[in-house]
Amino acid sequence: MTGSETPPSFRLAYVPGVTPAKWVRIWGERLPDIPLDLVSVTAADAPGVLADGAADAGFVRLPVDRSRFSAIPLYTETTVVVVPKDHLVTAADEVTLAELADEIVLHPLDEVLGWEQRPGQPALERPATTADAVELVAAGVGLLVVPQSLARLHHRRDLTYRPVTDAPVSQVALSWPEERTTDMVEDFIGIVRGRTPNSTRGRKAPEPQPRQPRAEQSARRKPAAGKQTGRNPRSGAGGARAGRRGRPRRRS
Repeated sequence: MTGSETPPSFRLAYVPGVTPAKWVRIWGERLPDIPLDLVSVTAADAPGVLADGAADAGFVRLPVDRSRFSAIPLYTETTVVVVPKDHLVTAADEVTLAELADEIVLHPLDEVLGWEQRPGQPALERPATTADAVELVAAGVGLLVVPQSLARLHHRRDLTYRPVTDAPVSQVALSWPEERTTDMVEDFIGIVRGRTPNSTRGRKAPEPQPRQPRAEQSARRKPAAGKQTGRNPRSGAGGARAGRRGRPRRRS
């Protein structure tokens, strides 16, 4: 490598609520010579970042355009409603959308849940971001229905949340452009799938040992000099002596 060349790196995008620390740590252990750069993106911007090559792969929220991107679904999140700690909703362990029908439910412009029909009563304006919506919940303006990871990301001491049993859910996936499935992308796929470093499906699998020539194998099977086999090495000499003892002596 010359001084003008830049060492390779792997750029990993991730959307809010996803915590890639575990996979980043494993990458560092297995590929310490290749830096991994994290790229924080919004859920709406993630496809464009991947398509433009600003990231090699990314943790995104489904759906994605399967004609352009490959995707490996990883997990489905629980959907929760974020409420003030003194709200009546907190009396139950979980709620349904029908129980939120009379509540003002905030729907930020960066909402990630796919609603066929938005629940609750609409607010006068839609907040620009989920973070803004959380502030409005704290101010008593309304409630917010989001994936649990976003509720944790924007946690406040004066707020809590409860699962919503019949709400849409968000699914997180590893995604990358179909035409750019590079060796480094394959390495990261192996990490996410839990493959071992020596997995035969990864690039790091050990090469098979060459087979030994037959002549060398035969030489190894040949017994060493002086090593006893199933035959008695003295049987030949003993037989000769026995033959001599059996001959009659000649008389003079």
